[in-house]
Amino acid sequence: MKPSFFALALSFVLLIGCSTTTSADKKVSDGETVLITYRVKPGSEAEFEQVLAEAWKTYRAEKLVFASPHIITRDKDGGGKPRFVEIFTWVSPSAPDHAPDSVKKIWAQMMSLCEKRDGHGGLEGGEVEIVGSPK
Repeated sequence: MKPSFFALALSFVLLIGCSTTTSADKKVSDGETVLITYRVKPGSEAEFEQVLAEAWKTYRAEKLVFASPHIITRDKDGGGKPRFVEIFTWVSPSAPDHAPDSVKKIWAQMMSLCEKRDGHGGLEGGEVEIVGSPK
């Protein structure tokens, strides 16, 4: 999945997804791990967190994502405005390209709570590789 398509898909109203697989032999390496940055409108943080939680429930119900990894961070950008970062793994690279309407609806809510800022889109993401953590 190309980052530009990802942003477009999120324009429908993004982001990204989740469910566990039912096959014991299916591995996270079969999927696509993504890192998504959300530039949330100031004052919309609590509502955004609720929508993000609903998105995760929907992704899982639709069997679009692996249960882990799933990491969400929250901080402030250089201008002191809220920013969230989410990392998760789609069950396949094509999963977000074929998102059901239930997911597209949530993506629209996410986009409405984000804003373009400092030359970046309100919501940006792309594929990443998890290399582990130091011991």
